[in-house]
Amino acid sequence: MIYLASKSPRRRQLLDLITQDYKVIEVDIPEQWDGAEAPQDYVQRLALCKARAGAQLAVGSSPVLGSDTEVVIHNQILGKPRDRGEAIAMLRMLSGQTHEVYTAVALAQGNDESLCLNHNRIQFRQLDLVECESYCNTGEPFGKAGAYAIQGRAAAFITRLEGSYSGVMGLPLRETRELLKAAGT
Repeated sequence: MIYLASKSPRRRQLLDLITQDYKVIEVDIPEQWDGAEAPQDYVQRLALCKARAGAQLAVGSSPVLGSDTEVVIHNQILGKPRDRGEAIAMLRMLSGQTHEVYTAVALAQGNDESLCLNHNRIQFRQLDLVECESYCNTGEPFGKAGAYAIQGRAAAFITRLEGSYSGVMGLPLRETRELLKAAGT
C-alpha cells in the first residue's frame, strides 16, 4: 500500500488508473512562489515537501507520493486564482499563447526520496473576454493552476498539446508508475 499526500480529487482519479491500493493523507504545504525561484525548482520543491509531510503522517514505512503542478507563461507561475478577476486575467494572458505546465511527482519512503519532473507545452486559441467570463461562470477555473482544467470545458481552448495529458491534469502516470515500480510497489 502507498499513501497519496494530496487534497486533489484529480490526482486520486489519475492514481486510480495505476492502483487502488492507496490511502489519502491531506497535507497543508504553503504554496507561495517568491518570483525568483525557477518554476521547475519550485514545483519539484513543493512535490518533495508534500511527500515528506505525508511521510510524517503515514503509518509504518509505506511510500508516500507528493505532487505539484504549475502553469508557467513567460517564466511567470500562474497559480490558483484567488477570485474571478484574477481567473479572467490569467485566461486572457494564456489566450493565443503557448505556455508550459510542469508537474513534479515525488516519492518518500523512510530516508529514500525519488523525484520526477514532467514538462508539457500547451497552446491556447485566441479567447475573447465574453468566453473567459462564461468559463468563469462555470466555476471550473477555481482551485486550478492557471485557472483552467484540461479535463473539463477548457479542453476546447487547446489547439496543441506537447507532452502528457495526465501530467497537465496533475499526476503524470508514466513517471508515477516508474517511481512506484522502482520503490517495489
